[in-house]
Amino acid sequence: MEKRNLIIYWIATALLSFGMLGSGISQVLHIKSMIDLIVPLGYPVYFLYIIGVWKILGVIAILVPGFKLLKEWAYAGFFFTMTGALISHLACGDVGLKAIAGPIMQTIFIILSWYFRSDNRKIVSAN
Repeated sequence: MEKRNLIIYWIATALLSFGMLGSGISQVLHIKSMIDLIVPLGYPVYFLYIIGVWKILGVIAILVPGFKLLKEWAYAGFFFTMTGALISHLACGDVGLKAIAGPIMQTIFIILSWYFRSDNRKIVSAN
């Protein structure tokens, strides 16, 4: 059982990290596809810098050993970012597969990675 959980964790975390790092770099570099994705939602282009930098830092936080509280914050930030992206697309009527598949899949990877992480990556309650 423990080995299965570890495999699920690392697959989900690898997919999460790959997606967040790739989109974060694309956002910081203002790749045209990212601009075309965010402008119709009503967000300013400079928002890409903010989200991109935080995604890159979040991936680092999740992958480096230690810093359990920082990992929790990174998972929370990723969850809020991806569910916010999904809601933004749905609210604007952008219900195409291209617009909503990424946020849905990333949210699944976030939940799986968070849930299946090992005990040495969790904050243990004193109670």
